[in-house]
Amino acid sequence: MYMTYELAKRIEQSDLHVLHARLSAIQEREGNPMGIHIRSYGEAVAFISAGIPGPSFNTVRGITSEHIEVLDEILAFYKEHDVSCQFEIAPTQLNNELASALHKKGYYQSSFHTALYGVPCPQQLVHNALTIRKLEKDEFNQFASIYTKGFGMPDFTLEGVRQNNEILHGKEGWEVYVACLEEQPVSIGVMYVANNIATLAASATLPDYQRKGAHQLLLRKRIDHAYTLGCDLVVAQASFGSISQQNMQRVGLEVAYTKGIWRRV
Repeated sequence: MYMTYELAKRIEQSDLHVLHARLSAIQEREGNPMGIHIRSYGEAVAFISAGIPGPSFNTVRGITSEHIEVLDEILAFYKEHDVSCQFEIAPTQLNNELASALHKKGYYQSSFHTALYGVPCPQQLVHNALTIRKLEKDEFNQFASIYTKGFGMPDFTLEGVRQNNEILHGKEGWEVYVACLEEQPVSIGVMYVANNIATLAASATLPDYQRKGAHQLLLRKRIDHAYTLGCDLVVAQASFGSISQQNMQRVGLEVAYTKGIWRRV
């Protein structure tokens, strides 16, 4: 499958759709404790998660030069909620006009993020030590423990991670898998399916079990299930040049493009 503008747009739209589904689910928690706010500007969407630190959930997706006239409105939306934002911009979305407009507002391209894709196909799921199964609803404490330890997050974030992911259990399109070593959960992987596209979402492994094949096996399991479901595309995101990106390439995914991350100076 060759990369085209149409395919790139489909990949990027899927990434936006996953974030929208995820934050919309978290927003449904009683009292909206994470301070989720979502506002659309045509095809561009601004996401705010005041209660979740970091830029990943306080981000603008889908912006193009067609949105320059509402750029001040977008920035005012974040100022209203006292939250900083970043812009994630794919190669299909950036041109001189948009880059200039963002620069005038004090933004610059600070980093890159890799989008990957592939066609689902049957996978070899045999491992000499690890087994894969779906995570049960009463196991999200273990999910949160693996997630926070895998990403080196402080202990006080554990309960929030548990609640924000437990809410996805049973929601249409969401699947959560766990890799176990001798029945002990050591790694987790999330998948979201919509519009015949399977998105390989969050994944984390306990530090003591990293580089032992759990991440690759979870990738293969999700790709295999996407094939079973009849999906025609698998997409994923990873930090550029990271171990995660390398594992995705090892299981057959290809780099679609790198998108620019724009942040304020």
